[in-house]
Amino acid sequence: MKKFITGIALACFVLLGMNTVTAQSLSQDGQRPEVIAKQKVADISADLDLTGEQQRTLFRAYVQKEVNYNKGVTGKDQKSATVIAEKKKYDDQLATAVKKVLTAEQYKKWLAMQK
Repeated sequence: MKKFITGIALACFVLLGMNTVTAQSLSQDGQRPEVIAKQKVADISADLDLTGEQQRTLFRAYVQKEVNYNKGVTGKDQKSATVIAEKKKYDDQLATAVKKVLTAEQYKKWLAMQK
């Protein structure tokens, strides 16, 4: 009987511990550049009527932007001249990549969505 109760207690402990681990990993995944980029591409995809190739290219461009932001902008003084310059550089890189991929009409819509 003692082994049975110990086994049930151990099973409950393991199950409760698994919930905590799962919850922590889910909250961390939301900050990954891939997750953020996927959400942004999904948001603009329907409005711009993107093809599969356009979606893939924009996904890569947005991932690169998020990685650059995490390295050079996030967590730093947003009013600093160097941070503002870095942010502008990364935004310009994204705009250049987007302009290469989208048609002229899609690019105009994308620019309007950014404001």
